[in-house]
Amino acid sequence: MKSDKQASLLSTEEREELAKLLYPKITMRPEDYEGIYPPRELPAGAYVTRLGPSPTGFIHLGNLYSALADERLAHGSGGVFILRVEDTDNKREIPGAVDLIVSSLAYFGVEFDEGATGEGDKGGYGPYRQRARAEIYQSVACRLIRMGRAYPCFCTEEDLTEMRAKQAAEKHNPGYYGAWAKHRDLPLEEVRELVSAGAPFALRFRSMGDPSESFTVNDGIRGPLTMPENDQDFVLLKADGIPTYHFAHVVDDHFMRVTHILRGEEWLATLPYHWELFQTLGIEPPVFCHTTVLMKMEGETKRKLSKRKDPELGLDYYRQLGYYPPAVKRYLLTVLNSNYEEWSLANPGAGFDSFPFTTGKMGSSGALFDLDKLHNVSKDMFAAMPAGEVYDFLLSWASTQAPEDYPLLADDPAYALAILDIGRGGENPRKDLVYGRQIMEFIGFFFDGRFRREDPFPEQIEAELAAKLLEDYLTGYDAGDDNAAWFDKVRALGVKHGFAAKPKDYKNEPDRYKGHVGDVSSLLRVALSGRRNSPDLWEVQQVMGEGRARRRIESAISHFRG
Repeated sequence: MKSDKQASLLSTEEREELAKLLYPKITMRPEDYEGIYPPRELPAGAYVTRLGPSPTGFIHLGNLYSALADERLAHGSGGVFILRVEDTDNKREIPGAVDLIVSSLAYFGVEFDEGATGEGDKGGYGPYRQRARAEIYQSVACRLIRMGRAYPCFCTEEDLTEMRAKQAAEKHNPGYYGAWAKHRDLPLEEVRELVSAGAPFALRFRSMGDPSESFTVNDGIRGPLTMPENDQDFVLLKADGIPTYHFAHVVDDHFMRVTHILRGEEWLATLPYHWELFQTLGIEPPVFCHTTVLMKMEGETKRKLSKRKDPELGLDYYRQLGYYPPAVKRYLLTVLNSNYEEWSLANPGAGFDSFPFTTGKMGSSGALFDLDKLHNVSKDMFAAMPAGEVYDFLLSWASTQAPEDYPLLADDPAYALAILDIGRGGENPRKDLVYGRQIMEFIGFFFDGRFRREDPFPEQIEAELAAKLLEDYLTGYDAGDDNAAWFDKVRALGVKHGFAAKPKDYKNEPDRYKGHVGDVSSLLRVALSGRRNSPDLWEVQQVMGEGRARRRIESAISHFRG
């Protein structure tokens, strides 16, 4: 830095006195904490990463997006993944939020090695809640005061509002800096008088930066970033002694020995703050990795996912609807790393843990989150799973999220398994199962209590003819027929009543027929399932059993006769 700014005008002795005056309870020095939190003994090249959510009760897709990247970087390198709760704003904290964070991420297979839990802290580098680390921050703050690089600011909110208004009117850059930093060089005696009078104060960083100069940092995702130096005297500790994010993250990431920081690109604007702090304290900064925001298409344009507009931003959305967690995880990995999809196709039997995740393959422009693509991943995964695994997932999900569906699955497991096994296996398995609620709606017609005729019967078949077709169908119905024998009977039934045996015959001579065999099948399908589209009709009947199938047909006959 080439700034001509000076450190504090106070003498060394005055700075020591100032530190004791402002934070009289602090007896430990940063070097003491260096011994308490020594460098970790880890394999060469191991990453230490952390997730730092606020305990506000809203766990969102961005948290999972970051957590997956953090977890893969740490565990893929033999390192450590930490949960650090950034609770410096206690007004927004929700009771039970830590349990919610841990359980929500665990649902998607994200586990922490150390950090905050609902029962307390786990690990040797805690506390892992920032409000419990107040003395550590204040100890480092005292060091900055002794260095002449921090000072108390007694500005009220009214003072700051007036300053901002004046800066705007005079077209100056906003902020607390230079000539606008009116408490930057208060004499010790004046500070002593204000503190004795009980005047609240915030501790500000004394910047030595010059925005006409620049620095370069090598971002783990974006590569070299050149930015102007910081000149803002930003707040380190608020009036209650609790730090701002800017100060807390620098102190915590150092003493927790974090090697890589993954955070959103919204923090790029304040990177000069953090860079100057690391340089001032003489500690090696971690590798900064600024991720892109999650976007979605709205018409022809992209926009940021919004808590207000997009329910899919909240993680609870996926639990409530019953998305298969590995499918969500797999899809997010394709968004996070551009080569994951290609790798997974080349390694179909390999698990997530085998994927060589790197920050170099993460994108630096808006990452597009597409629910339709997630649905395709879900369909593929469900299609490849044995029916028993699908059943176990649905049963577990329904037990907490869909109690109205749970008895359908639990009361007759064999029946539920047979339903889920329809069309499974072979070269072209069914791909119509997407997520829990959709699956239960899709298979609901198999259960008498859920059966509804959602689609109309074929309009071209008059009621009297429809009733006669169904009556004759029941006469010849034999549950022991295989698929081929069954369809031969359906074709013969149609021909008997004036329908073409093949659709092409009807197409060639429409005046000769009442329709074609597909129309007869459609009549049967709606009678049995209530829908025009369903899995293979012969398999549907086999799973339903003869008794249920006959009752459905008889009900349809009554509909036409009534």
